[in-house]
Amino acid sequence: MKGTMRKIVWLACILVAGLCIGFLAHYFVRLQQNKKLYESMQSQQSTETVVPQSTAVESEPESESKEKPEIPINFEELWQINPEIYAWIEIPGTAINYPIVQSASDDLYYLDHTIEGIAGYPGSIYTERVNAKDFSDFNTLIYGHDMLDGSMFAGLHAFSDENYLHEHEAMVIYTAEHKYTYRIFKALTYDDRHIMGSYDFSDFMQREAYLESIGNSDPEVTTDSRLVTMSTCIADQPYNRFLVEAVLINEE
Repeated sequence: MKGTMRKIVWLACILVAGLCIGFLAHYFVRLQQNKKLYESMQSQQSTETVVPQSTAVESEPESESKEKPEIPINFEELWQINPEIYAWIEIPGTAINYPIVQSASDDLYYLDHTIEGIAGYPGSIYTERVNAKDFSDFNTLIYGHDMLDGSMFAGLHAFSDENYLHEHEAMVIYTAEHKYTYRIFKALTYDDRHIMGSYDFSDFMQREAYLESIGNSDPEVTTDSRLVTMSTCIADQPYNRFLVEAVLINEE
């Protein structure tokens, strides 16, 4: 009887081990597939480094006609992969160089779906429907996983080093019609509250409260600014998030 039980336990262990190995193999194959897809997308782009000069958003008189900025992102090709891709984010000199998606029906969809719509990690870089796709909001929240292989938003953690932050403070976001240039000004550990549900950014006092909550000390970042907040997880702190804050300095 004992011998039979040992065999059953032994076979069960082998089965569990086999399932774990299969899961891990599938996981890493998926990561490699996504890596190749993003590398293919990135190789087709010709983005150029932007040097931030001022937080004042440049604008032209309405009477003057604006030329459409040069958009080095082929959105037509991206839309063939997923029509919900609406922007592209790049922080020059880092691995952050990805399309941004927003689901039309489920804010959490891209948390665990790739840009091809495949369920599972690494998910996608995405925003929620509360944010406009023209980056006109006071604060646009962009989410991405902290992947062990350094992909997606794992690179945000490097901004905890102040020197690194200043060396990589330029950020650009492209849409099919516009180019938005930002300056990264802050990186911090935050709690896991849902920021867009915790603050009413249409209210001046709520904007001020948020700036205070992130410890903003930059005199050029005010309640009239337009921010992008990039959010990712912290591996050993499940109830915290790591945020990197950027302010719009130019719109074309």
